[in-house]
Amino acid sequence: MKNVILVVDDDHTNLSLAQRLLSPQYRIAAAVSGAAALKYLETHRPDLILLDLNMPEMDGFEVMSRIRSNDQTKNIPVIFLTADALAETEIKCFQMGAMDFVAKPFVPDILLSRVSKTIELDQYRHNLEDMVNIQAQKIAENAMRLGRIQDSVIVGMANLIESRDGSTGKHVKNTQMYVKMIADELLSRGLFLEELTAPYIEDLCKAAPLHDVGKIKIPDAILQKPGKLTPEEFETMKLHTTHSRKIIQTIIGDIEDEHYVRLVADIALYHHERWDGTGYPAGLSGNNIPLSARIMSVADVFDALYEERCYKPPVRPIERIMQIMSEGRGTQFDPVIIDVFIEMLPKLKEVLHINDAKT
Repeated sequence: MKNVILVVDDDHTNLSLAQRLLSPQYRIAAAVSGAAALKYLETHRPDLILLDLNMPEMDGFEVMSRIRSNDQTKNIPVIFLTADALAETEIKCFQMGAMDFVAKPFVPDILLSRVSKTIELDQYRHNLEDMVNIQAQKIAENAMRLGRIQDSVIVGMANLIESRDGSTGKHVKNTQMYVKMIADELLSRGLFLEELTAPYIEDLCKAAPLHDVGKIKIPDAILQKPGKLTPEEFETMKLHTTHSRKIIQTIIGDIEDEHYVRLVADIALYHHERWDGTGYPAGLSGNNIPLSARIMSVADVFDALYEERCYKPPVRPIERIMQIMSEGRGTQFDPVIIDVFIEMLPKLKEVLHINDAKT
């Protein structure tokens, strides 16, 4: 199919000459004024515009300005046509975004050559843009695929570690869900807005499964002990937080961005800190505890109470869990977060498929 060229010139002689020279190779549309050209462009997309500079009512510069200000036409290549041989005029043509400049009267070979080269260059640009877009899409798809694989590996590893204490991986899935619910609820209420951005919440949910990864270094005799731990055993158990940070830095420290690694490490290291400063391993208190760890703490404790463990039966009904956790307001938990979480009871019942007749 022949390329379409729009020739805009108020001189019928010039229009006829351009049509005669170009029509053997191209399809020609003609406009005798800038207004007529703009009207044509409302419904057509030529491959090139030959635009006369000196026209009454609306000169070529104004037409060019309108073409470039319209998203539908701004990328159409334009060659200016003019009898004005001043250098200043030629400079302004290129400043306006023209691809080329052809002097009148036309020299047939020059006009044909410049039209041909301009269309060829524009087609090359389109092809290059298509190639870039295709490659960008492939890169994005590969990044998403690798991200899904990486997330699956992380969750799988976390499930394997958690299964050592009999939780069969439910703890990883559950706490990730609760973390997402808490973060979304806090955001919806306008709380912690400086931190709870969409990327932060996404990273927070990706990080949650790794909060107890350091348990891999805790002996089975302690993890699977059905009764209360001795003080010595508890001190060993507490080390899983620092083990987690070291493992995280080793596993993902070189393949993930610094912000995500820091967030994961904060969750793993500090989710057993307490609001009153009596937690471990660092004895942080209040807002000195990272927000991610304060959210994780609530999700972690709720799931630990709600689900069965080798050392305890599940706590029922769910209202009893909320009562227990509310007693930790301002001591174990961030008061703002625990208040919001307790008010989330109807949503928790919904996701846990709990009805009021049987809790």
